[in-house]
Amino acid sequence: MSSETRPEKRGRGRPKSQFKESSAGTLQALDRALSVLVHVSRGDSPTLSDLSRELDVPTATTHRILTTLQNHGFVSFDEARQEWRIGVEAYRTGAAFLRGNSVIEIGQSFMRKLMRHTGETANLAVPDAGHVVFVGQVEAANPIRAFFPPGTRTSMHASGTGKAILAAMSDAALDRVLSSMPLEGYTPQTRASRDALLRDLDEIRARGWSHDHEERHAGMSCIGAAIYDAGGVPHAGISVSGPSTRFSPDRLQDLGAEVAQAAREITQLSGGQMPG
Repeated sequence: MSSETRPEKRGRGRPKSQFKESSAGTLQALDRALSVLVHVSRGDSPTLSDLSRELDVPTATTHRILTTLQNHGFVSFDEARQEWRIGVEAYRTGAAFLRGNSVIEIGQSFMRKLMRHTGETANLAVPDAGHVVFVGQVEAANPIRAFFPPGTRTSMHASGTGKAILAAMSDAALDRVLSSMPLEGYTPQTRASRDALLRDLDEIRARGWSHDHEERHAGMSCIGAAIYDAGGVPHAGISVSGPSTRFSPDRLQDLGAEVAQAAREITQLSGGQMPG
């Protein structure tokens, strides 16, 4: 048999993947499906055309993705309104995250305690790419109070919890986050420049708790503190929030001390390590 017709020897070990190295990073269909799911979860019952336009994906492709997600229970469709909503299976998936996160489980009792002691709504949030996502809340009994449904996202630089987490980061980690995070000015009080935000973070480190005074919503204030993991890295935060009229200057120190103490105790009980 000539060298031109001799079959190639098969290499030892596992066969090569059918995906080339350049395409092994993501699966486009899965990437699109997850993007659709995320947009449905964050939107206000979007229509098919809304999703297609926002994601810049053809309508027919978007509909196939939605139908597939619907078949698995991750989204549902309102025939009368022609709108898509998050499905029960997505809730079950999120609930699995809550069950597996000891900080969230342990934090429940501390949120209840903070609400009783301060009379304000207590919140628990985790960082996510320049934002914080609220994963727990205990509402105050006051008729005027803060309310953040679980899953609500807000920019870290305009959030009491977010600023507490930013202040607790290492210099390298903080630089990475700030380099990719737009500092949008939501109100005149927002730290919308890097210099102003860094000065505020220095003050937060010095006192051990953050203060968001109407930086995201006019008339609302928040005090937060960071929760650390076993490596001393901030990975969550706890806070109290409410109308600014109840966050008077003579009350801030007591509120800050309560929140900071709760963050320390959650850190310790969840196996975390306070810095220093």
